[in-house]
Amino acid sequence: MSLTVFNPATEQPIAELAQAGVEETDAAVARAKEAFKTWRHVAPADRARLLRRLATLVEEHQEELAQIESQNVGKPIAGARGEVGMVAQVFHFYAGAVDKFHGETIPVAGGVDFTFREPLGVVGLIVPWNFPLNIASWKLGPALACGNTVVLKPAELTPLSALRLGELALDAGIPEGVINIVVGPGSTVGNRLVEHPDVAKIGFTGSTEVGRRVMQGAAATIKRVTLELGGKSANVIFADADLEKAAAAAPYSVFDNAGQDCCARSRILVEASAYDRFLELLVEATRNVKVGDPRDERTEMGPLISAAHRETVASFVDSEPLFRGDVPDGPGYWYPCTLIEARSSDRIAQEEVFGPVAAVIPFTDEADAITIANDSPFGLSGSIWTRDGARAIRVARSIDTGVLSLNSNSSVRVSTPFGGFKQSGFGRELGMHALEGYSEIKNVYMSTEG
Repeated sequence: MSLTVFNPATEQPIAELAQAGVEETDAAVARAKEAFKTWRHVAPADRARLLRRLATLVEEHQEELAQIESQNVGKPIAGARGEVGMVAQVFHFYAGAVDKFHGETIPVAGGVDFTFREPLGVVGLIVPWNFPLNIASWKLGPALACGNTVVLKPAELTPLSALRLGELALDAGIPEGVINIVVGPGSTVGNRLVEHPDVAKIGFTGSTEVGRRVMQGAAATIKRVTLELGGKSANVIFADADLEKAAAAAPYSVFDNAGQDCCARSRILVEASAYDRFLELLVEATRNVKVGDPRDERTEMGPLISAAHRETVASFVDSEPLFRGDVPDGPGYWYPCTLIEARSSDRIAQEEVFGPVAAVIPFTDEADAITIANDSPFGLSGSIWTRDGARAIRVARSIDTGVLSLNSNSSVRVSTPFGGFKQSGFGRELGMHALEGYSEIKNVYMSTEG
């Protein structure tokens, strides 16, 4: 059975691929299991060297990979280049981490006790369509650094960059069977990875709904699971903030990647005394977002991933918005930048839209801001804008979310942990913390008594 891959900016097919099923998934797991026997024993320095070589090849092929990602996802080409640059940084980081994540010696009576960090074995990595190559690298880097082998399932809609990365990994000298890429539906390939007895762990990024099913399926074999799920992050603007700077940054915290971002600050909370002024600034900044052809270097927002997803996004806008932008004529799954005045209890403020739609909500004081920010089943990311340093720390400690920025909307850095609270998942990607999710601690005691 074949799979047709489309460019969401043109609605035209760009690739035709063979679609895998259970049999192909089982074969990939078997290859990974066999490769693990030798990969786990590769010397740390040699494993690091191979990851550095892969990072270098990604850098050398940055433009090619960016063009693939832009065409397959509809990303503006400038942003796609930046994402590929981060992929290289991730592999460089974990190459450097290979020999810096290790066990310890613990003083005990009658002998010596020490621990080892052991690889898990075969891990299944299931990545989404919104940042296909970036999120694949977030999982591949720590998994490989710890000595695991991998079966990677890219999203059906966006498999092309992962397939090219697999080729580069072989060119880098990573042995066959260490990275296996299987393209097929989540209902077959994903489910089989979750239930397969030879898969020791699932690293999943996607919706909270599917994350629940992954947890349920993993329970049968007591698989380790890392889940990075949905978000409905708050962008909290206090009256004493630099309103011009906060308003200029706010649109890009929601509309980057056409809002198809679990980190999107899609709830903009504004202190009542600054509300009217901030709205003026926000509408003007949103009007200036350049929506159009992803191939154009000036484009800042491209189309949504599919016609079906566009219908889902549109279903959230059931009243006259505060602001609705323009989109190109002709083909493409376009949806305009949209601002909606809302209350915290409204659907638009409670559910993840995953599109370029932001809810703007007033608050009265610091306590009210914290209450509204926490009035969500999600807790992935968020921002706080204020010139009061003590307030910034107080509010940051009080908001139940995994990643916060003060006077900034930046969520992700290669060297720092990323992950959520509540229904946004558990476990951490990136930084040294990610290595904990791809290894087990083995404790060994040795008696020194005569």
